[in-house]
Amino acid sequence: MTLPQRRPRPSVVLMFPGTGAQHPRMAAGLYGHEPVFTAAVDEVLGLLGPVGAEARADWLAQVPAVPMDADARSAPLLFAVNYAMGRLVESWGVRPDAYLGHSMGEFTAAVLAGVFPLADAVRLLWARVLMQRTTPAGGMLAVAAAPAELSGYVGGDVVVAAVNAPRHTVLSGPDGPLEEVARRLVADGRTFRRLAARSPYHSPALAPLVAPTRELLAPMRLAPPRVPIYSAYTTGPLGPGRAVAPEFWAGQPTAPVLFWPTLDRVLAAADRVLVEAGPAQSLTVIARGHAAVRAGRSEVLATLPPRAKGPEEDRRSVRAARERLLALAGPHAAPAPVHSG
Repeated sequence: MTLPQRRPRPSVVLMFPGTGAQHPRMAAGLYGHEPVFTAAVDEVLGLLGPVGAEARADWLAQVPAVPMDADARSAPLLFAVNYAMGRLVESWGVRPDAYLGHSMGEFTAAVLAGVFPLADAVRLLWARVLMQRTTPAGGMLAVAAAPAELSGYVGGDVVVAAVNAPRHTVLSGPDGPLEEVARRLVADGRTFRRLAARSPYHSPALAPLVAPTRELLAPMRLAPPRVPIYSAYTTGPLGPGRAVAPEFWAGQPTAPVLFWPTLDRVLAAADRVLVEAGPAQSLTVIARGHAAVRAGRSEVLATLPPRAKGPEEDRRSVRAARERLLALAGPHAAPAPVHSG
């Protein structure tokens, strides 16, 4: 009698979103309820001293004093929530086979993979926030089009900042040129939306950040990743040489994010359980459109709701993700006490 072959267990990839995913009270229902999450958030914000305390107060407030799309809030709070969600998922006994980050999410992946010590990463993150205040105000437009369709809209100060999906391209630039592009998109009947960002990320406007960031990185003791990181800047696994190169990390504010080609590589390598360990479900929505997921070879899990729906929804979402992940991951996980009651 021939026994049916068992399908190999899919490997786990933790995904971390970047700037634009933040929103008021993202994951706030877990703070003070999930001990691992709470301790990780406090660890990150504690490294920022009074600045971190102010950010925490705004995050937990019903009406923040400083909006969440301001760099002084979006950067530390999104990093803290991403990092804390990664720690929370791993506290369930999950051992990721790889990490995948979008923009600043790659920075979170680098900390969890052991490339950066947390204190150095937070120091560098805040230094970039301060440096960005010397660069032009700007923003980003997510356009429902392929990059090739937008060649007539880019040039000069406005560039393709991210390729998130075959018809999901992000343009970035200073306010004036970007507003002109927005007017042209409207006139041409193009569908787009402005992202929650006040800086022209991944554009030449942030070139003044590169040299001083390289100087900050030079004395830091970076290490090769303990767990593979698929870099959305190179579209493949981050090699040990590049992982410890200050030039690689310093250049990210001006480099495009090639998320979709990188996701292709991730899903071509193995059957996966993609777990978005961060707010807003933006990467979850993108990944669910991939052929490997639509065919059922891989699965995508969101750990948090797409927007703030109250503490109970945060906890329900985490509990559901944990139960499904432990059911799927098998050898990657060992049961751990759950605090999401």
